[in-house]
Amino acid sequence: MKDSRIILGIDPGTNVMGYGLLKVENKKTTVITMGAITTVKLSTHYDKLKYIFTRVLAVVDEYKPDEVALEAPFFGKNVQSMLKLGRAQGVAMAAALYRDLPIFEYAPLKVKQAITGMGRASKEQVAYFLQKMYGLTDLPKDLDATDALAVAFCHYLQSGKIKQEKAYSGWGDFIKKNPGRIKK
Repeated sequence: MKDSRIILGIDPGTNVMGYGLLKVENKKTTVITMGAITTVKLSTHYDKLKYIFTRVLAVVDEYKPDEVALEAPFFGKNVQSMLKLGRAQGVAMAAALYRDLPIFEYAPLKVKQAITGMGRASKEQVAYFLQKMYGLTDLPKDLDATDALAVAFCHYLQSGKIKQEKAYSGWGDFIKKNPGRIKK
């Protein structure tokens, strides 16, 4: 593992997608930035997906992360909402894969537990713990940004452990590890 690296954390969403960047130097993490990609003013789902792709790609190009950590979708009751969330996550993954960045996924419970010690913590609790950890004076309006920062921190903690099975180093690796998802 490199002594210095940048981790981009993403909290996927169709209307609001949070992102947060952590710099890791000699086992110490510092916040680079965090924010939210908001698509509520766009009229169609496809316009939202295109916007998410271009904005994630812009964040990747600006900050040059070494790794991308995403919160994996959780299973909900509304199938249409899950489908839309999955598409948003897929578009964010595609932007990272387009720049050949390795991707890691973490369950929401694991992310919250890494920050607060409680797998069922609220967004406000996650934001509070991050505020205390990093001395953040102002929290963003969209707490999806702090959730994304939590995903990046969770990846930092997990990266010293055994590599996850759902890590992708590029398009070829994604296709190789997901043969049933690709139609020929």
